[in-house]
Amino acid sequence: MKRALFLLTMALAFTALNAQAQKFEPLDSSPLDVAFFPTNVPKSDFRGDYAPAKIKIYYSRPQLKGRDMMSKHANGKIWRLGANEANEITFYQDVTIGGTKVKAGTYSLFAEATADKWTFILHSKLNTWGRYTLAKGSKEVARVEGSVRKSDDKIEALSMTFEEANGGVNLIVGWQNTIAEMPIKM
Repeated sequence: MKRALFLLTMALAFTALNAQAQKFEPLDSSPLDVAFFPTNVPKSDFRGDYAPAKIKIYYSRPQLKGRDMMSKHANGKIWRLGANEANEITFYQDVTIGGTKVKAGTYSLFAEATADKWTFILHSKLNTWGRYTLAKGSKEVARVEGSVRKSDDKIEALSMTFEEANGGVNLIVGWQNTIAEMPIKM
């Protein structure tokens, strides 16, 4: 039953990703979430055939709850892309981020966001809380500018997913009325 429900959820998620508006996984009861690439990696039932993970990101999902959060975070300062501890992204193979070759491994991911431009920043420092724990330039691994667009739908909780792109994959980050894409070459 769980497998059938999982397959149905994945089929619906794939269909939703191909729709005009960006769709994200539905919220679960925990504010901590995970997104995989490829998206058909099972989150709980590792029996049967599945695609091996190439990328995984753990992040906390703050919610709007009536607040205007993008104006708070889209101020050009480094932001941890979520709540609580900084998220952690794991690459299971070497990738290229903004022209920089990045070895397979786990990194923290931050962003410098403005209304029309997001710069994604990969750090080697793990188990960190917010930007104030990072000295400028220290342990920075790579930076890449990502595209930004407005969402037709309100995105209540910070959400992340992956989408195949020419030459790799994009990490899609959505919140409030903003969708930003971080290009990853594989």
